[in-house]
Amino acid sequence: MNKLVAVVPIRKGSQRVKNKNFRTFVDKNLLIYKIETLKKLKFLDEIIINTDSEKAISLAKKLNVKFFRREDYYASSHCLNSDFWKNVADNTNSEYIMFTNCTSPLITLKTYENIISIFSDIYKTNEFDSINTVTEIKEFLFKDSKPINFKLNKTPNSQDLPNIVKLNFAINILKTKQMSSRKSLIGRKPFLYNLDEREGLDINTEYEFSFAEFLYKKQ
Repeated sequence: MNKLVAVVPIRKGSQRVKNKNFRTFVDKNLLIYKIETLKKLKFLDEIIINTDSEKAISLAKKLNVKFFRREDYYASSHCLNSDFWKNVADNTNSEYIMFTNCTSPLITLKTYENIISIFSDIYKTNEFDSINTVTEIKEFLFKDSKPINFKLNKTPNSQDLPNIVKLNFAINILKTKQMSSRKSLIGRKPFLYNLDEREGLDINTEYEFSFAEFLYKKQ
């Protein structure tokens, strides 16, 4: 694979879990752990921290990785994800981009290596044009007070529910130009890579932060 750059997005303020990227997680913080993991990957040409945070920039310099200073609008709640992703792609000099969040701290180095290897193989076949991590959902889902993945009068056992997955945005790889033109991390023909609940855990609440920390210590 030609030039592959990892981009780690870090926003100065987090709405649901205050300061989650920089508060102590086990004995460091989420950003440090993510950078240390990515630096062990052999197939990355660069690591870029995309941020509006001076603290993140300081850590990037200390750990000898690059950074891109994000404009305030692209770090605001007014900016759609699609516009942000296009901005990331437009400001990343690479053929391929791996967009990966530090809020998924339980992903192992082996999983990163496996996903990069799979993408390198599948892209050559033109069968898929992106690889995106997902997590399976085996839950009874409702929308507007109506069930959407089961029938009330024929409610199955949970293991027999339809095979539905959710994007967890832990790891996404695609062509940088495609990310810009589509304003998306998802290609036209995505390869959905299933992570188990542990690796697919994305920290969005205080409970998830504490639970991820507990699991990390066990790991």
